[in-house]
Amino acid sequence: MNADPNRRGSAAVGFLDDLDPVEAGAGRCLRLWADGDDAQERLRSEFSDRLGPRQGSDAADSLHMICSLCAMYGRRPLMRHSASCPCLGADESCFATFVAAAGAGDREDAMLMATMLVRADMAPGLVDPAARLAMALRRLALAAVSARRAPDSAPNVRPSRRATLH
Repeated sequence: MNADPNRRGSAAVGFLDDLDPVEAGAGRCLRLWADGDDAQERLRSEFSDRLGPRQGSDAADSLHMICSLCAMYGRRPLMRHSASCPCLGADESCFATFVAAAGAGDREDAMLMATMLVRADMAPGLVDPAARLAMALRRLALAAVSARRAPDSAPNVRPSRRATLH
């Protein structure tokens, strides 16, 4: 059996729903960022709406820096599934695990994973933005949990459901 070398990294290794919120958010962010300018602007707007202008801009800038460095200095192009796909590809899993490790303060592990994404000399530039992105994704996850636990103040009003970062 010959695997298509252009598809390496896209093999499904799991499901987004099986990941913790930071990892799942990182995978979804990668997918949306790679969908182009319109999707990137929607992500930036959603970060700003949900985290506030300053923290939202920092999260979007961090994601942009990571993805841009991966695109420019990647060991190969990162493969991804479509934004609506429930599967988790191998490259997406690596990216998500990298962001989570950076956010947890596991710098050595994050650096090692970054070298799987980009040239070794560029890996250090990914760790700090990944840590900032992870913190933003953690804040979003905590806010979502708090919103679900809060009593309904207006029974006829449903909270907005944005599937992009949940």
